[in-house]
Amino acid sequence: MKRNALTLIVGALLLIIFFLLLFVFQVRKSEVAVVTRFGAVVREQTAPGAYLKWPWPIEQVYKFDQRIQSFESDPLHEALTADNFNLLVQVYVGWRIRDPKAFFPKFTDGSITAAETTLRGIVSTAKAGVIGRHPLADLVSADPRQIKFDAIENEIKASIQRQVVTNNYGVKIDFLGIKRIGLPESVTTAVFDRMKSERDRIASKSQYEGQAQADIIRSDAQRDAAGRLAAASSQAKEIRGQGEAEAAKSLDAFRQNPELANFIFRLDALENSLKERSTLIFDQQTPPFDLFRGGLTTTNAPLRPLP
Repeated sequence: MKRNALTLIVGALLLIIFFLLLFVFQVRKSEVAVVTRFGAVVREQTAPGAYLKWPWPIEQVYKFDQRIQSFESDPLHEALTADNFNLLVQVYVGWRIRDPKAFFPKFTDGSITAAETTLRGIVSTAKAGVIGRHPLADLVSADPRQIKFDAIENEIKASIQRQVVTNNYGVKIDFLGIKRIGLPESVTTAVFDRMKSERDRIASKSQYEGQAQADIIRSDAQRDAAGRLAAASSQAKEIRGQGEAEAAKSLDAFRQNPELANFIFRLDALENSLKERSTLIFDQQTPPFDLFRGGLTTTNAPLRPLP
């Protein structure tokens, strides 16, 4: 009895597994699925989980990777710029399946390889068209401000996206970027000459701007110096005038009392001689050292104070 029960359990499990294999399919998180009935698409499953289906040959399930796919364009394809220069431009592209029901019938059994081959042709056409609207300086220039990589990449991406939407390929272009730019040998010399010319122009402009700034600074400094000299000259004249006025007052006093003036001048001369620590050898008969004698001969005229 136990052996019969075990046989029944194993048989039931095998039957359940067989049923699941025939009538159930699973969609993982990284996948999308398309279900066909007698070869025609009837529905799609984009959310992960388990779903029921009729067994083959009634219904068949095709699963696709919904993660971003990427590829690089052919670097040997030349593109002509707006100013008639040939360039070798290679781009990288990231795309993914947006609409599985539209994607599946466009390519054999929803082949990723077939879709990528088609996209390569679209990328090549869009790249040539966009580059043909831009001059060489937008891609190769000595001045980084002239390069327009971002604008060109966005234009190529938008052109590709319009074509895949128009043809209803069921895919979306997530990103596109320029990977490499090459110059044919016939163009290299002309490009280098242009870059040298641009560098010379930038250097000349910088030199001119520096010279103009130096002239402005020099002019400001000269104007400031002239103002300071004028102010100093005016102040010197004012001080000189005040000194002359004071000297005139002293001169009047000295004229009224010449002996006092003589005495003051001698004291000043003696003071100037003794400003530094020094040893003097002098003749007491020689002014102003005659002040060291025992007395000073003066007149009996009264001394008048200086005003």
